[in-house]
Amino acid sequence: MKRGVTPKTPKQALTRSCRKQTDLSAWKTSALQTTGCKNGQKPTRDEQQTASDDLDYRQDPLEEALTYLKKAKDRTSPKNEVLQKHLVTVEKIAQEKGLAPEELDILLNIALSGKFAEVVSTRLLKNLVPTSVITEDSVISAVSWLCVGKCSRTTQVLFLKWLIAMFDFIDQKEQVNALYGFFFGFLQDEKLFPFACHVLYLLTRKKNVKPFRVRRLLDLQAKIGAEPPLQALLSLYKNFCPEMVSVTLPTNTKVQFKNSENLWKMAISNIKRRLYGAPHTSQPNVTCPQSRKRKWNTKLVLPVSSAQSSCSPESQRTSPIDLIGHGDTFPVEQLQTFPQLLENIHCLELPSRIGSVLANPLLLHYVNCVSDDSVYRRMYYWMGQTLREECPWHKVENQPFEQEFKDLLRKIFEAECFLQEGFSSCEEFLYRSLPFWDGCSCRSEVLQLVSWIPLSTFSEMKSYLFKPLAQLFFTSSLYFKCSVLECLRELLLNWLNWHIMHTDTTTKSAADLLNTTLSGLVSSVADFIHFVGWLSTVALRLENNSTFLMHFILDFYEIVSDVYLLYNLPLVVMPPAGVFYTALLSMDSVSLDHLCYIMYRYRANLIAAKQNQQAKKMVLQFKFSSQTCQEYNQYITAMVGCLWTSNVFQKDFHHQGIRMGPEVLERTRVKACRKSFNIVYHPALTGYAMLFLQEAQPEDRTPNFQLIQGRRWEWYLEYLYTQELQGLKLFIESSIHRASQSSQAQSSK
Repeated sequence: MKRGVTPKTPKQALTRSCRKQTDLSAWKTSALQTTGCKNGQKPTRDEQQTASDDLDYRQDPLEEALTYLKKAKDRTSPKNEVLQKHLVTVEKIAQEKGLAPEELDILLNIALSGKFAEVVSTRLLKNLVPTSVITEDSVISAVSWLCVGKCSRTTQVLFLKWLIAMFDFIDQKEQVNALYGFFFGFLQDEKLFPFACHVLYLLTRKKNVKPFRVRRLLDLQAKIGAEPPLQALLSLYKNFCPEMVSVTLPTNTKVQFKNSENLWKMAISNIKRRLYGAPHTSQPNVTCPQSRKRKWNTKLVLPVSSAQSSCSPESQRTSPIDLIGHGDTFPVEQLQTFPQLLENIHCLELPSRIGSVLANPLLLHYVNCVSDDSVYRRMYYWMGQTLREECPWHKVENQPFEQEFKDLLRKIFEAECFLQEGFSSCEEFLYRSLPFWDGCSCRSEVLQLVSWIPLSTFSEMKSYLFKPLAQLFFTSSLYFKCSVLECLRELLLNWLNWHIMHTDTTTKSAADLLNTTLSGLVSSVADFIHFVGWLSTVALRLENNSTFLMHFILDFYEIVSDVYLLYNLPLVVMPPAGVFYTALLSMDSVSLDHLCYIMYRYRANLIAAKQNQQAKKMVLQFKFSSQTCQEYNQYITAMVGCLWTSNVFQKDFHHQGIRMGPEVLERTRVKACRKSFNIVYHPALTGYAMLFLQEAQPEDRTPNFQLIQGRRWEWYLEYLYTQELQGLKLFIESSIHRASQSSQAQSSK
């Protein structure tokens, strides 16, 4: 046992925490003295008894119960009616309203002092539900009772479970960490072993990793085998001090501890909702519980130091445990500015509540700058366990807390955006949960997290991610389809940004390594683009070529068209015919203009790629695909034939194009069908043509599109440019420039 931590008798342990009862007794005595004492007369015994009964009646039931439990004789029979009455009172109030810090301190000491039978202590521990924080002194006082050995092994196990579940409620943990050696001794006990490992995992800091402790853990591993709790603790030790742990530990093993929170989970959640309303409402900063469970608090704030929240003389006294060197670290709750972070980055230690890092930009800067595997290990465990246990579509009992889960996912997404990197535990959660996802619960938050999944082999991602996503995609609403396409667009953009960032920071010595991984990257991105093209084609058929859906599809291909020039990735992938021709023949001018801009960017990328190939440049060199060029030329021929030369039905040679023979066109009985899709008669541009004729010939009430030819054709073209159709302008000027000059020459003749 650590020096300075001594067991307390019940009277000593409760003296400091019973001021309410002391004040109440003084008030009661004063009241008794004044009752019936008019004119200096002393009250009779009957009057005193009546006044006492009246005050007892008005006494708070919980205070009455606590007073009885303190004064009751040792080993009172569990069947005692008065004892049962007060236990029921404690249980009812604890489950409905929760317990204040002083009340928790009293009941903890009573439960662990061995004063009552084990069944009574168990009932008390199961109802220790806080309404606010748990003081550090209460935990230390409770631990001191374990040294006396009066409570049973079952009670000790239940106390460790309670400590794990309530870890985030403890206001300060410096002195609790000083008891690290005491908890380490519990590893020798078979029943306490898994829970002691969990407590040590939560308390471990770099200063706690010592050679003798590493040797003890390795001896335990050789004796009992690779138990998951022991593997988790060894992994944390190795992250802090890899030179001390020489054994190889499996990196892909999931870190799992037994769930120790079910006994108190629902009670804490109910109290929190009743006291502070819905999860999204504002809550007090200090007095409200920061979490309904240990691993997750919805506000994700740093633990509040008890030194900051208490100004009593007792709290300002120096404890012997405080003198055990803690001055080598900078308290994270005092970190307020970026200069503070720079000055103390060498001595900064992340809080035990690792989830609070997500909502603190300064700590996220620290995580981004410091290469400390222990930070990611702790975040991996906390996030993986929390997402797995709180997922509302995994467990039915979590559905009432969906809003809280949304808030958590939103915080994780914001942290990923800040770090420009996804969390591996979040990736694993999505891979495991998407096959069971209904597409409705936390929709926007889940899709946002999908956009930060790191790039890997497409075959692996297809089975775990894209296949379940496609099943939901085809059976859901138009809005869901658009949300998925937007998510996949962001996913591609994040991959490309990651690639260009690593390309810029790569040295010459790492060039060979980059080339070996570049082919895999190109292959995965190409397969991903083809997959999105397949999704888009099928979705357009299912949604009757929705214009709203087309906007999201073209946004995706706008990024694809510039992959080579903007993102330094040697890849050019054309959109599928089902997307291209649907956009080309669309009745929406925005879609047509967007397609023109995309084809303009494809042209610029293909020209640059061909020039680099001819110059035999080592940078951004790739084998030029003749099939890609052929497909691009077919698309350009179709666009020029539609918008300019009016011969698309004769010149479109794409196997999925709109080429038609003369006999088929005659059967349509459409006059001048050859011109049906040029810039005058195209369904997306006829409105502009009518407005142009109204301005050119305001006296003619019936518009005659045949008048737009010769010089008026050029005037109409300039009119289109003034209507913010910049994509159409860039496409015509880059791809139909010569045809424009020849038409001008013919019109002048």
